[in-house]
Amino acid sequence: MIELIKKYINNIGLPRLIITLLFIGICVTAVIIGLPVGLLASDVIRRFGMFGVLALAMVPAIQCGTGPNFALPIGIICGLLGSLMTIEFRLTSPVLGYGFISAVLISLPFAIISGWLYGILLNKIKGSEMLVATYTGFSIVSFLQIGWVTLPFTHPEMRWPIGKGLRVTVSLESTFGEVLNRLWGFNIGGIYIPTGLLLFFIGCCWLVWLFSRSKSGIEMVTVGANPKFAAATGINVDKNRIIGTILSTIIGAVGIIVYSLSFGFLQLYLAPLYMAFPAVAAVLIGGASTSKVKISHVIIGTFLFQGLLTVALPVANQMFPEGNLSEVLRMIVQNGIILYALTKMGGES
Repeated sequence: MIELIKKYINNIGLPRLIITLLFIGICVTAVIIGLPVGLLASDVIRRFGMFGVLALAMVPAIQCGTGPNFALPIGIICGLLGSLMTIEFRLTSPVLGYGFISAVLISLPFAIISGWLYGILLNKIKGSEMLVATYTGFSIVSFLQIGWVTLPFTHPEMRWPIGKGLRVTVSLESTFGEVLNRLWGFNIGGIYIPTGLLLFFIGCCWLVWLFSRSKSGIEMVTVGANPKFAAATGINVDKNRIIGTILSTIIGAVGIIVYSLSFGFLQLYLAPLYMAFPAVAAVLIGGASTSKVKISHVIIGTFLFQGLLTVALPVANQMFPEGNLSEVLRMIVQNGIILYALTKMGGES
């Protein structure tokens, strides 16, 4: 019996099991203390869809052998540039999804070039990818601090009313804000289902899964699983690592556009600095390791991570109403989950 239990635990994964039980416990607590369940469920589903594409960016990076992409801010910056240029050039007609499609298309060249350069860098520092990636992400965000102030954007909704530079947050209300949330969205039992947002995330998952089943995808997975074997069979290891890095950067760029449109704002300056950590934590909670990942890990991990984060805060606020502790509690819950996930980086392996 004990062996059977151990087998089930190993199949599910201990981190995923603990987080799942914690999530269920907090959900039950929310019902007991009388929090609006429909509102919480709607928020969990919305955050699941808006964050899922960013977590999906980890899949090509891990599959090609460079590990979790801690340099996700590179792709995020590309997505932000595409979004800002869309607003600047007023490419926000309904045909272009009120700017969503044009933002994705404009961000692609930036993401491809950045991913290619970053892939070359990773090939030169094999074995230290995660460490270098973290500081590469920090560096690009810091460099763009200068860019957000000096780039020649002139749209009045983006610039400060006085002086130079872009605002810290740029509203998307007049452009593509919540365009996917509203697409085919409906209410059922007091729970809002953002159908367009969920379908887009599922479509991205399907495309990544489809690529991993193609000839190029299988070569990339082989390189990630065993580089020496891949090289012995004639596969170009460095080239496939670059392809995986480019794909991860592209998905990161698209991911921040989806995240921003669902959130309703573009967040500049220091906002992208730590966005890689929740994405990495999500796939690790889902059961991935630093060398193996599946689409199911992304879906399960994103739902658990965002669900726990969404429900835990109102529960904690209700139980400890003294003072305004919401921001403190948010940081404790979010970083606690990330820390726990990073300590379990062995995951399924």
